[in-house]
Amino acid sequence: MKKLISVFCVTALMSVMAFAQPQNHKGAEQWREKVRAEQVAFITSELNLTEAEAQSFWPVYNDIQNKRREAFAASMKAFMDLQNGLEGKDVEKLLNEYLDCKKKAEKLEADAVARYKKVLPVEKVAKLFLAEEKFRHQQINRLGQGGRPNGPGNKPGGFGKHPVKPNTDSE
Repeated sequence: MKKLISVFCVTALMSVMAFAQPQNHKGAEQWREKVRAEQVAFITSELNLTEAEAQSFWPVYNDIQNKRREAFAASMKAFMDLQNGLEGKDVEKLLNEYLDCKKKAEKLEADAVARYKKVLPVEKVAKLFLAEEKFRHQQINRLGQGGRPNGPGNKPGGFGKHPVKPNTDSE
């Protein structure tokens, strides 16, 4: 369950980053492209992808990312519908739609692992999920520091060295 929550958080962050609209639309697109380029470089480095692996991996990854964004958008729409419909008669229907979106997102992640394993060794698939989480944390730290790339706690190799203690609650 914690893994699903982490994947959802990664998807949420990437979606928020993709849909964030700074004042200048051209600037927003440049910012998204910069973050995407950083993510590609980061994941390529973390997974130590060979040229052949990269050629087969990135199309699969990009397709899965698009599906994640679609699933997240559907989940957020269902959430908003549920939130706005709490006083209505169709609350059960709205709740079921929301839960269906969550189930589809979970299935998407299971399918993603299967697809990744067709193009990468299982060790690199596992590293991919760790790299996505690591990248997400770096982006959160960067945003918290006003977007500075190398502020305190956001130094290269600094992941996991921030003063926030991990949640030790188990499910």
